Amino acid sequence: MTQLRLVLSKSLWHALAWLAAFASCPGAAAQERPFPVPRGLETSVEFWTQIFTRYSVADVVLFDPVDPSMIYRVVRAPDNDQGRAKVEGERARVVADYDLIDDETRIRSQRGAKEHFAEGLRISGRYIAQMQKIFLAEGVPVELAYLPLVESSFNIRARSGVGALGMWQFMPETGKKFMRVDAAVDERRDPMASTGAAARLLKQNYRILGNWPLAVTAYNHGTEGIFRGIKAVESDNLVDLIQGYQSPTFGFASKNFYAEFLAVVDIATNRDSYFPFLRAHRPIALREVEVKQRAPLFAVLKPAAISQSDFFEWNPALDSSAKFIPLGYRVKLPPDKVDGFLSAHRRALAAPSAKKIATASKLSKTKSALDSRKTAKVASKTLARSTAKAKVARKPNMASTRANPAIRS
Repeated sequence: MTQLRLVLSKSLWHALAWLAAFASCPGAAAQERPFPVPRGLETSVEFWTQIFTRYSVADVVLFDPVDPSMIYRVVRAPDNDQGRAKVEGERARVVADYDLIDDETRIRSQRGAKEHFAEGLRISGRYIAQMQKIFLAEGVPVELAYLPLVESSFNIRARSGVGALGMWQFMPETGKKFMRVDAAVDERRDPMASTGAAARLLKQNYRILGNWPLAVTAYNHGTEGIFRGIKAVESDNLVDLIQGYQSPTFGFASKNFYAEFLAVVDIATNRDSYFPFLRAHRPIALREVEVKQRAPLFAVLKPAAISQSDFFEWNPALDSSAKFIPLGYRVKLPPDKVDGFLSAHRRALAAPSAKKIATASKLSKTKSALDSRKTAKVASKTLARSTAKAKVARKPNMASTRANPAIRS
């Protein structure tokens, strides 16, 4: 029988213990330590730290969800039918060895995420500094900027099976409350617009719920669901909710959301310790230009020496099939492209569009054709009248011929 238990590093144990003690001290400065590790979540935080930094995507960890320090097996298995069959076989052996019920109450599987997490850290280099400025401007802790490591690994085009979109995984209904989401523009894909929306939503959660563990959990579960949990267990302590609140919707993902967040903050702020050779992407510096008049993209991008692929990479809120720049949209551009874009945009607005030219040409041709037909019709009628008069002049007067006997046939 094989049994593994997580072993916390000495320094991490000290840090977690100190934070838990700090959180329990009366009068602790919440703004100095806004994200405590609640007593009872230490092993969950360490479990997710191991999932994100130790276990590969080829590793499947079989563990106890109630006590994540209990790891029954680690199975090397690919993410395909053969691999899943191997995991299920190992799971059955664990159930028999430990005399468990064959459900997810005391045995669960979790695939490692080391490679995905490292890639998310690399991508975060493009955005994190600017994102932290947005959170700072909104008056909320800058550590919240690392939450996309839980949600999407900073993939701005990530899409869930239920319709959540972007690095912050906003659902359409929630997104529309905080940013522009319509047929022309979907700012859930825009890294900075969605970050501003997330900052405002998290600030709202904190104002409603009163502490960050619940506010962060509500980002996943919703404030109404958290209020139901608070009412059910008569406590606003997250650990009390995790241990005592029974609801089909308050499942493993919601219960572990805050622990995952604490793990990613620790990893991201101590990146060199966990990923010493990782090199983050360079920051992306873009300026915004508001478009107040609609112009066709083809008439702007080519004269501005901007490729369509680059333009849509800088402006992911726009659909890549868009033909026009939507009214009111703030175009994102590198500083060295702004002047050329604005000049091309002005020229595109001043010049008659191809559609107008084509329409005018068509109208002109139609008028010419109508004039030609009218002229031909008039000429035809004139000719007909002239022919008729000539025939009348040549025709004999039959009545007079019969009356005059001098005229003989």
